[in-house]
Amino acid sequence: MANQKGGVGKTTTAVNVAAALAQAGLRVLVIDLDPQGNASTALGIDHHAEIPSVYDVLIDGAALHDVIQQCAELPTLQCAPATIDLAGAEIELVPLVARETRLHRAITRHLGGLPEEERLDYVLIDCPPSLGLLTVNAFVAANEVFIPIQCEYYALEGLSQLLKNIELIRNHLNPDLHVSTILLTMYDGRTRLSAQVADEVRDHFGPQTLRTTVPRSVRISEAPSHGQTVITYDPLSSGALSYLEAASELAERGRGSGAHNSAAHNRPASGAGERTE
Repeated sequence: MANQKGGVGKTTTAVNVAAALAQAGLRVLVIDLDPQGNASTALGIDHHAEIPSVYDVLIDGAALHDVIQQCAELPTLQCAPATIDLAGAEIELVPLVARETRLHRAITRHLGGLPEEERLDYVLIDCPPSLGLLTVNAFVAANEVFIPIQCEYYALEGLSQLLKNIELIRNHLNPDLHVSTILLTMYDGRTRLSAQVADEVRDHFGPQTLRTTVPRSVRISEAPSHGQTVITYDPLSSGALSYLEAASELAERGRGSGAHNSAAHNRPASGAGERTE
C-alpha cells in the first residue's frame, strides 16, 4: 500500500481491506512499515517502544515470527507492528549490507517456514508517506503496488514521481513489481469534483482501478480511536460496506489471475498462495 502523499487513506485502506479479507476467512498479515504505527493502532496491536517490531526485523535481523501479533477481533488477521524506533531506521539502514532487500528476505524466510495449514493468502505492507529506504524495502519485497487515491484536487500530484520510483525498482531490484490496484477514497457524491477526479483516474488507470469507491465517512475516522477497523466497529456503515466490496473485488481479481503471486519471486504458488502488496 503506497502513496507518498499523506492523508489519502492509505493506512485506513490497508487495515480495512486486511480486515475484510480476514473476515471472509483468508489468512492475512499486515506489516506496519510507517513509524507512526497507525495501522498497528487500528488493529488493536500493542506497539509501545519496548515491543518487538519491524524495526528489529530490518535493523537487527530478527525473525518476523518473533514480532508478529494476533489481532484480537479477527482470528486470521496478524500484524507486525511499527514502533517509534522505526523513525530512525531510514538513517540506520544506510550503512547496512543489502539494505534494500532486508524486508524481502525476512518475508521470504517467514513464508518458507510456515506449515501448509498456516500459509498466508495476503501480505499487506503499509508504507510510510515517503519514498525513502523503508518504502524501497517494501517495493523490493512486494510483487504488487496498491495505490489509494483520494478524490480531491491534488489527487494525481506526485503520482508521476511514485510511478518513476516503481519503474526504477523494476529495472534494478525487482522486475516483478507492478501497479496492480488503485482505489478511489474519500469520494463525495454531492460534489462534481469527486466525479471529475474519479473519471480522470479511470481514464489514466482504467484496468487497475477498482469499481468500488470509498466514501467520506465519520465511522471510518472514528474506528481507530477504539482500536478497531470500521469492519468490526460498525459493520453496516457505508464505509465498512465499501471496504468489504473493495476486498471482494480484489480477491476476485486474484482468483481470476489463476494463482496469487508469491512474496518470494520464484516460489511456486499452491492453493491460494500469497500475494504481497
